[in-house]
Amino acid sequence: MERQIDTDQLFHVLDEMAETLSNEGHGSYLETLALAGDNLFQGSIMQQPLSDVAFKKMEEQFKKIDQMTMERETVRKAFQLAIIKGMKQAVQPHHAMTPDGIAIFMSYLLKRLLKDQLGVSVYDPAVGTGNMLTAMMNHTEGIERAIGADVDESLIRLAFVMSNLQQYELELYNMDSVKEEGIPTVDVIVSDLPNGIYTNDEVVESFNTKPSEGRMPAEYAIIENSLRALKPGGVMLLLIPNDMFTREHSEAFRTFMRKETITLGMLQLPDTMFKAERHGKSIWMLQKQGPDVVAPQQALFAELPSFTRAEAMTDMMAKINEWFDHIYN
Repeated sequence: MERQIDTDQLFHVLDEMAETLSNEGHGSYLETLALAGDNLFQGSIMQQPLSDVAFKKMEEQFKKIDQMTMERETVRKAFQLAIIKGMKQAVQPHHAMTPDGIAIFMSYLLKRLLKDQLGVSVYDPAVGTGNMLTAMMNHTEGIERAIGADVDESLIRLAFVMSNLQQYELELYNMDSVKEEGIPTVDVIVSDLPNGIYTNDEVVESFNTKPSEGRMPAEYAIIENSLRALKPGGVMLLLIPNDMFTREHSEAFRTFMRKETITLGMLQLPDTMFKAERHGKSIWMLQKQGPDVVAPQQALFAELPSFTRAEAMTDMMAKINEWFDHIYN
């Protein structure tokens, strides 16, 4: 009888394999984590050369999971633990991961926005490791096609391996999602947007959201270019910095978004989720303008309580459900 591997067991297998490969000179921890995932997917040790000691260590890890099955969420969570470990060791400051609670809460919002729609296509223009995208796929029915893009090759590699082990056929592209054109039209755009400056000035010279002074925020650039791939009436579910609308010279961005979209809601996440108040984020729900699009009588605006405060969160969920039942529908 086949047994199911749990998250801790799978994490330790991935961790031991990644550490062994890294010590053998096959790359950084995050790079060898992708190689370890490849080994599990292929069912064999793919890397050469390896010392006899290292090869034996790898074989021992394979024996631990022999004839064991893996659920999708187990794979995602085990990789999440390993990636967090790797990111703590890495020097790249832009590497970060969407917290699990946020990803699952966004899955709930997406489910309500989609209603019972099937055959849904989703695009994440800053997919990173694919953790948030696959979390939403694991908790949302009806997604048939998922596309992800990221400029960081190492993160795309991890997304590829993690999606393979979850038995998803994600379409993943290592590319600049601001510069790239020709992304297939989709029903939904989801993303945890990076916070920074887009440095390729020539690409965004003609963008409508370009500030009157200063350089282009990466969030503005990603949103504007991604909107081109969104079908009329399609929805966007974005994790954004709280200061995105109050920055200096954000007028062009606000004007463009009012013209092209309607805001369905803005849910500010609790400060306790972030190291400092300046790092705070909100979930922004939008719909692209289209022939049959009608703005709700009232958008959903709220400050979410801490996810650990069960009673307060239950009350908030009741209010959100009421909005979806009586206003959005």
